[in-house]
Amino acid sequence: MKTISVVTPCFNEEGNVREVYERVRDLMLNLGKYRYEHIFIDNASRDTTFAVLSEIAAADSNVKVIRNARNFGHVRSPMHALLQARGDAVIALMSDLQDPPEVLAQLLEAWENGIPIVIAVKHQSREAAPMFMVRKLFYRLVNRLADDIETYENFTGFGLYDRQVIDLVRQFGDPYPYFRGMIAEIGLPHAEVEYVQQRRKSGKSKNNFYTLYDLAMLGITKLSKVPLRLVTFSGFAGSLLSLLGGMAYFAYKLLFWHEFTLGIAPIAIGMFFLGSLQLLFMGIIGEYIGNIHTQVHNRPLVVERERLNFQYEPGEPLPRSALASGAAAGR
Repeated sequence: MKTISVVTPCFNEEGNVREVYERVRDLMLNLGKYRYEHIFIDNASRDTTFAVLSEIAAADSNVKVIRNARNFGHVRSPMHALLQARGDAVIALMSDLQDPPEVLAQLLEAWENGIPIVIAVKHQSREAAPMFMVRKLFYRLVNRLADDIETYENFTGFGLYDRQVIDLVRQFGDPYPYFRGMIAEIGLPHAEVEYVQQRRKSGKSKNNFYTLYDLAMLGITKLSKVPLRLVTFSGFAGSLLSLLGGMAYFAYKLLFWHEFTLGIAPIAIGMFFLGSLQLLFMGIIGEYIGNIHTQVHNRPLVVERERLNFQYEPGEPLPRSALASGAAAGR
């Protein structure tokens, strides 16, 4: 029997994690042809999320739980959990129930047909229409900016990845990874499964302006050098315009020496414009330098506080017998 790993990151999701677990369990039992492990990684929740997960793990050895020492953010924590999975295929599934667990059956069907990457694409969403439109525009922007890489629109990371794909992701060794960009950069054959993204059932979204901006900048700077080249081209264009403007002003002043007066307002406006342009360009360059800074530090993705139901330590290959016994105990 093949082994499937389902990975679910969570932070303050006490109202959702049990339902996620039950729906995944029921689906896997109905399919009846896979061993599976369901890995929850709790990013130092401040509610009773870990207590609920502990109860579930005590009753079902298929469920494995990682508890982080602190909140390591929405980028590093999910990646750490993906790298702990030892299944023949790994499925990334969020804990907010906006991505229906029942879609897993379609992902597995496509994988069984020999597709190593099966991504779930939301063709509709029941979230606020303006937010859905902003997300679509962002995906299109990243796709246009990406350097010779075809990215996937309306893809949030929800999908199935063959073992060889996870092993390739591990080789990136990125301490602050952009997972969606990694999947696009790997470039193995992929299939798309469309679904309707649901409204959150319980709790509040952990996304805010900062996290969305962080993810947007991460996507752009990891996949593209275009913004840096725009800075260079803008510098050349600005220099050329300044030269031409200066020459035109000088000629006009010579021709109309007494009639032509410039005044202070255009000079002040020009100075403020150039100053703001410089700050913008410094910010763009700073984003890339920030990525280099993070890469050089090479910190671990997370520090674990504890883990439940794991028969192996972080990074240790998992014996097949361990998964087999876990699956049997869960049934």
